[in-house]
Amino acid sequence: QVQLVESGGGLVQAGGSLRLSCAASGLTFSSYAMGWFRQAPGKAREFVAAVSRSGAGTLYADSVKGRFAISRDNAKNTLALQMLTLKPEDTAVYYCAATAAYFRLDDANRYDYWGQGTQVTVSS
Repeated sequence: QVQLVESGGGLVQAGGSLRLSCAASGLTFSSYAMGWFRQAPGKAREFVAAVSRSGAGTLYADSVKGRFAISRDNAKNTLALQMLTLKPEDTAVYYCAATAAYFRLDDANRYDYWGQGTQVTVSS
């Protein structure tokens, strides 16, 4: 049974930082590209960042480019999202996801497994 468990969310002031983690089990972690998505109240789920199987390739949404960094540790089956200079508009539930796809990693429909999410709230 595949499990993706996010942690590290919380309440932070604008300009602050948070580091999200995702622990994966039940799958061959290095065989999946990984992504982070987020969903704010009343809005559709949106792509945040993705990383290739090896970790060498990354992709970011324009809204987070230069502020967020995605990384993975295949030895520990973990995914991370370092978030800097947080803004109130970053407030959302953040989801970790795994995909067997090689392309269109910004498309939520291409992801096979999802975590339950962790809440990030940025106050102004």
